[in-house]
Amino acid sequence: MSKRKSAKYKLDRRMGENIWGRPNSPVNKRSYGPGQHGQRRKSKMSDFGLQLRAKQKLKGYYGDVTEKQFRSTYKDATRMKGDTGQNLIGLLERRLDMIVYRAKFAPTIFAARQIVSHGHIYVNGVKCNIASRRCDVGDVISLGKKAQEMALVIEAQSLPEREIPDYVAPDGNDKVSFTRVPKLDEVPYPVTMEPNLVVEFYSR
Repeated sequence: MSKRKSAKYKLDRRMGENIWGRPNSPVNKRSYGPGQHGQRRKSKMSDFGLQLRAKQKLKGYYGDVTEKQFRSTYKDATRMKGDTGQNLIGLLERRLDMIVYRAKFAPTIFAARQIVSHGHIYVNGVKCNIASRRCDVGDVISLGKKAQEMALVIEAQSLPEREIPDYVAPDGNDKVSFTRVPKLDEVPYPVTMEPNLVVEFYSR
């Protein structure tokens, strides 16, 4: 099962940050951007540039979801009561592939999406292969029997750089419950995310 290393590492270098906190990210060795002009001195970024960068970083972190999906999620967040930035984070964390990643069923968000699409994940006992499905509080997400023996899953569960957050409650090695929708400061991002800038970007 492919982990699509090139995609995520290319994004790391473009952002100049190790956005998933992986120990083998090239940013740990080279903090400058890719290409022959990567080491040029950076000019001051405009407000639009900062907003675009914040949007690309947040969108990229969640497996580089399509612009159409991400904009749709933002629109849903604006219709909800409360702070739009917090709502956006809550909706993104409710994605099935994200909960699979948080539960340490997969080493990367890309692998989590693939495990879901290949039919290895069950929601409340029913097989689900839609990675973008929004889970509700109280939903139980479990691994299929075949997936429990996969080297990819075993590797993910032994990763030292990630811990399962409080809002995903494990029940053994093959099952978790989604206990609540998290706030921004509860989500274990390895780098600073700025959903307020994303809101500014889309509300221009």
